[in-house]
Amino acid sequence: MAVLHSPSITERKPAQVALNLIAGGVVIALLYFGRDFFVTLVTGITIGFLLEPFVEAFMRLRLPRSFASFLVCSIALLLVYLSGLGVYVQTADLMEDLPRYSTRMNELIDEIVISLENAEKTVTTFVVPKRLREPQVVVPPVTPPPARTTRKRQTEPVMPPANSLPPPVQEVRIRADGSGPIVRYFTTNIDYVLHVLLLASFVPFLVYFMLSWRDHLRRAYLQMFTGPGRHAAGRSWQGIGDMARAYVVGNFVLGLLLTLGSGVFFYLMNIPYFLLVAPISGFLSLVPYIGLPLAIIPPVMAALPVYKGLAPFLIIASVVGFFHLLALNLLYPKLVGSRVHLNPLAVTIALMFWGVLWGPLGLVFAIPITAGVKAVLDNMPELQAYGKFLGD
Repeated sequence: MAVLHSPSITERKPAQVALNLIAGGVVIALLYFGRDFFVTLVTGITIGFLLEPFVEAFMRLRLPRSFASFLVCSIALLLVYLSGLGVYVQTADLMEDLPRYSTRMNELIDEIVISLENAEKTVTTFVVPKRLREPQVVVPPVTPPPARTTRKRQTEPVMPPANSLPPPVQEVRIRADGSGPIVRYFTTNIDYVLHVLLLASFVPFLVYFMLSWRDHLRRAYLQMFTGPGRHAAGRSWQGIGDMARAYVVGNFVLGLLLTLGSGVFFYLMNIPYFLLVAPISGFLSLVPYIGLPLAIIPPVMAALPVYKGLAPFLIIASVVGFFHLLALNLLYPKLVGSRVHLNPLAVTIALMFWGVLWGPLGLVFAIPITAGVKAVLDNMPELQAYGKFLGD
């Protein structure tokens, strides 16, 4: 009678590790090659978590969830339209002022070049010895003049040297339709633009169905599990919801506060297009690690035609930095930090990983996705060690 050989633990472990590596590679490949789909899905989920408190507020007024979700989505779309209209008006005015900004940038570059040349001369004066800086006079040897010979007078015209000829006139082609670089970009990349617009058109529907079918989705999700697994799945759902809601809503509130404070300051400093610059600076300040320099760049660039000294730009950078530090040290721990428990190493690796997969949008979604994964790991007994590794 043949005895069946069952693989031991040491024999099963390499196979299990290989299967895990293959599964991980497949998941990463799906996230990379399907990034357009996943970015659209995560964007809809994020906006849904952002609008959920408003839906609950309308439901307290005895409105059904479906109607409350429709009302909130309609108001959100109206606000997006008004914001887009304001951005368009500000951007159109900015495009008209681009020659003034380009002239100021050229002047600034010339000033920097002159300062560098002066600094180079100063360093040369102190470093290079004086005897090496003085020009050496070299007396050429005296040679007898050549013997004069009689030659036949040339009748052909003498051509001037090549370096004395005027530069050739380059033909400047102007498009008959008068389209600018932005229009040319859209016409050149029309396929990609239509692809992005098609995916973006699904976001409002995703948000509405996630808000109106929230209770049904939760019940259907919990029915996939039985016994203790159902309790762990329920805790994971609740943990992900609380974390995502705290992170999204907290960051949005912080961005609005920074936008309001920065907008008032930019208005007092007479910075052009402060209605456009303030939101950009306020929400860029929330980017991890590099938020402060990103928040300083827009107001400094917008103020170039207004100020020419160094002091106003130092004031702008100092006040923006003060707002940034105030928000991260006092407001962020109360609004966001109490729910997102990630250590700095996990945050850095998550930013690198999702930034490589999804680009700039990966940097935006890196922390909430990682915190959601941690919430799932914390509620699964066999994977709690990985959750502790990500935690603070």
